[in-house]
Amino acid sequence: MKKAKKSLAATKINEIAKLVYSTILKKKQPELSMPLRSLTNVQYDPKKGYFELLGKFKERTLTATTIKTFAQSLRLMNLSKELIEKDDIATKREAYYVSKNWADARFKEQVESDTVMDDIEAMLMVNREQIGFIPEEKGGDVAGKLVVVDKDPDTGKDIKIDCTKMGSGAYSVPSKVEDLKFETNAKFILAIETAGMFQRLVKHNYWKKANCILVSMGGVPTRACRRFIRRLSDDKKLPVYVFVDNDPYGIGNIYRTFKVGSGNAAHINEYFCVPRARFLGVTPQDVIDYKLPTHPLKEVDFKKIKDMLKNDPFIKHHKEWQKALKQMQQMKVRSEQQALAKWGLNFVIEKYLPEKIRNPKKFLP
Repeated sequence: MKKAKKSLAATKINEIAKLVYSTILKKKQPELSMPLRSLTNVQYDPKKGYFELLGKFKERTLTATTIKTFAQSLRLMNLSKELIEKDDIATKREAYYVSKNWADARFKEQVESDTVMDDIEAMLMVNREQIGFIPEEKGGDVAGKLVVVDKDPDTGKDIKIDCTKMGSGAYSVPSKVEDLKFETNAKFILAIETAGMFQRLVKHNYWKKANCILVSMGGVPTRACRRFIRRLSDDKKLPVYVFVDNDPYGIGNIYRTFKVGSGNAAHINEYFCVPRARFLGVTPQDVIDYKLPTHPLKEVDFKKIKDMLKNDPFIKHHKEWQKALKQMQQMKVRSEQQALAKWGLNFVIEKYLPEKIRNPKKFLP
């Protein structure tokens, strides 16, 4: 592996390690400080377009009861430093297995290592890709009017990847997208929740008819997928239309996180949210206007709606969203984007999307 340049993350890790060491030499209890990651510690600024951290922090002090977690935090930071210095990477799963060599400091389950990794990320105020850790899942699929300019890892020369010429497949977003460049004359980006709907639109070259770029999010989009869309949208000044299911999860987990971020990742929302995003559908009103098949809301759905109306800073800021969620609450039903197939498999291409996209100003914020 080639030697990587000294990074800000590695410098911060060194500083924390030195502080812990010097505190121990003074026979005092060292502490690790990190932002509290929850909706109670964020505010929504519509001008900036994402959730920002407030000033609440949590402390991890070395005591008899915290010694294991404290040691795990230091060991994981050390692994991160090694990855940065070697210009290497490790998946979150690999990091978990590396810990099996840490004797009593090893993680029992990956959920433990993931939590500590998130704490370190917040402590350093960087994203986990900058400290060498990448997710297992792929970043998302792309098709349509876009040329991605990447680098040949051996020669360093530009490689142009034409997303209109992927056959029946699609371009797969890599885990790191910071060095990518873009060429496009598309009018908008359409971010799609389900792989099935994405495949339908690709199969029938919807991107050609609409002069757009299609991105499959595959449920809650990965950070790489969000960052890819954010960079593309900013670079080419493209609007982003989001097409997900009409349910509390699609709105509160997929769309809200996509547009403004989350409380858990508030320290990096600035880079991974997509402020240009607008909610194309499916909306509660679409269910009525297009007479869509529905499923009854479950107790967990009603609880989610109530929580969003009461506690979500983004929802509380936008009366349009409060109205839509209350409408869903009153209707007591949810509907999937595939429900449009009631009117024919390609109704979504021939009628629904063209009708909706003619009036983007009517989209939910």
